[in-house]
Amino acid sequence: MQRPTVFFISHGGGPMPLLCDANHAEMRACLEQVAATIPKPSAILMVSAHWEAQPISITAHSSPPLIYDYYGFPKQAYQLTYPCAGQPQLANLVQQALATRNIDSKLDPQRGYDHGMFVPLKIMYPEADIPSVQISLHPSLDPLLHVEIGKALQSIDYDNLLIIGSGFTFHNMRPFGVTQSSDVNQQNQAFENWLVSTIADQTLTEHQREQQLLAWQQAPAARFNHP
Repeated sequence: MQRPTVFFISHGGGPMPLLCDANHAEMRACLEQVAATIPKPSAILMVSAHWEAQPISITAHSSPPLIYDYYGFPKQAYQLTYPCAGQPQLANLVQQALATRNIDSKLDPQRGYDHGMFVPLKIMYPEADIPSVQISLHPSLDPLLHVEIGKALQSIDYDNLLIIGSGFTFHNMRPFGVTQSSDVNQQNQAFENWLVSTIADQTLTEHQREQQLLAWQQAPAARFNHP
């Protein structure tokens, strides 16, 4: 069995990475570099922070539409296209993998791709030629449940599969739109440093890593970054 390649990425602020916003230039370059450093995947499974559903839901549309789930942006933000095919076969495998861990889920034949999915994919793979599937979070945001979901996804036997987690290490909306202070940046960096260290520390056993992730609210500035 070939284990999937896994990345966690930022999808930026709404559609701004696709609107030539200078503040997103570094992020765009990073996503382009990520795509260039790995073999082109045969399919993509995306976990977007912008979709919560009970039970866990999986896109099963063969030609998913785009969901412009943002407001107050220029007209061209609502004319973006990304004609990427779905992959119902992969969607079925995802549901089967979840079932092995007794996680309830359903296939959604109507759901399209939200901006947490199509924005980064349009940067990474602009040709839109890789079939893709999106899976929701559970609205409880229960850490243990989502660790179990991750374990289930890890077991999917699909050749050259790329799994992407799309979200932010920082999602406190109150500091947005104001001049960022050094205190805000320091608190964000403290949490991000903890997260990177927890995930990348090779001295941790998988059990120790899991226990630290389950206790994420005790991490430095955790609730400042995610109120």
